[in-house]
Amino acid sequence: MKTITIAIDGPAGAGKSTIAKIVAQRLDIHYLDTGAMYRAVALKVLQEGLDPSNHEQVISILPSTHIGVTYQHKLQRVYLDGEDVTHLLRQPEVAKAASEIAVIPEVRIKLVELQRSIAQNYSVVVDGRDIGTFVLPNADKKFYLTATLEERAKRRWLEMREKGYNQSLEDVKKDLEARDRNDMNRAFAPLRKAEDAILIDTTGKSIEQVADEVCRYLTDISADGW
Repeated sequence: MKTITIAIDGPAGAGKSTIAKIVAQRLDIHYLDTGAMYRAVALKVLQEGLDPSNHEQVISILPSTHIGVTYQHKLQRVYLDGEDVTHLLRQPEVAKAASEIAVIPEVRIKLVELQRSIAQNYSVVVDGRDIGTFVLPNADKKFYLTATLEERAKRRWLEMREKGYNQSLEDVKKDLEARDRNDMNRAFAPLRKAEDAILIDTTGKSIEQVADEVCRYLTDISADGW
């Protein structure tokens, strides 16, 4: 059967993951969270007591690092060296380390191979920072979600508060600014809008409004089937 791929890119806090999950659910296909893969590698780096900003240290553990993805009732589970670590990947220190290791070409190459393999075998909505430009340049549909830094920081802050993290709003904003710089200025596959991506500014919009807007562009796909 034909598989379809929908790419959703954008900076941290723009709503990519939330919207991608809703769109996947509406289309009854899989959601692939590529950021979780980078966080899994970052978790390994931290567990080994290594410095995420030290490229040589990070590269040294890649051959012995095994990332796996499975789906249970269409929900993604991420495995690190055979252990389900899904519940550990949203910790602030892991997210920060993930941004640092994501600039390393060897890390991206390792994970992109896995991402492309999954997209070949499943119909997926994939979100990340270089999906439409590098990972899946031939995706059936591409979107680029964005929002103001202030709105993105507030969203992330509220999300972290709900999960019991007590980071201040100002610290969250600074972390997002740093992640934006890392993502947009890295030499290999930087964050940028693909030329054929549909730009959607999510500032001031509800989750449902954004999801509806994205899905209006997908009526041809959902009608055709796969």
